[in-house]
Amino acid sequence: MALFNRKRATETAAPATLAADPALAALTGEYTIDPAHSSIGFTVRHAMVTNVRGSFGEHEGTLRLDGANPAASTAAIDVRIDSIDTGIADRDGHLKSADFFDAEKFPLMTFRSTAVEQTDSETYRVTGDLTIKDVTKPLTIDLEFNGSATDVYGAERVGFEGSAEILRSEWGLTWNAALETGGVMVSDKVKLVFDISAVKEA
Repeated sequence: MALFNRKRATETAAPATLAADPALAALTGEYTIDPAHSSIGFTVRHAMVTNVRGSFGEHEGTLRLDGANPAASTAAIDVRIDSIDTGIADRDGHLKSADFFDAEKFPLMTFRSTAVEQTDSETYRVTGDLTIKDVTKPLTIDLEFNGSATDVYGAERVGFEGSAEILRSEWGLTWNAALETGGVMVSDKVKLVFDISAVKEA
């Protein structure tokens, strides 16, 4: 996605004028997302009173990170819908059905970045195409770089976390049920949460 410049901007400096950090520029390269140490999750309001949280256990992706020029960074992520897990098997089955994701017909949710923007000295915004079922629409994710490290196996890792909000109806996920007390069973607004660890390719 992007490597983040940790240098503090002066009060008069615009984000576009921030100098690249040589340490981060050195991390430029191709990375593979490590699904064992990453998570892609969501939160949605249920019955107007509480939140249901879930995640997708199977996903893969690649990153092209450019620390010196974040705008040149890219990301591609594929998420297997059948791996959805909210902690309740019946609910997971409903989400996989044609009422929602129709996982048998549309097994993957995908994201392909189209632009990376530096919004201030520590925050970056990644825009791309999110495809759910047969609908592709733009999605913007706000990201924060969590650092880099060499793990015990000698692999160079980078980590970042981010979030975004979507209206599920825009991707054709329109199923709902009215409540007797007013409102609906499932909110249209869904928060997506990303916590990613990626390993640099040798």
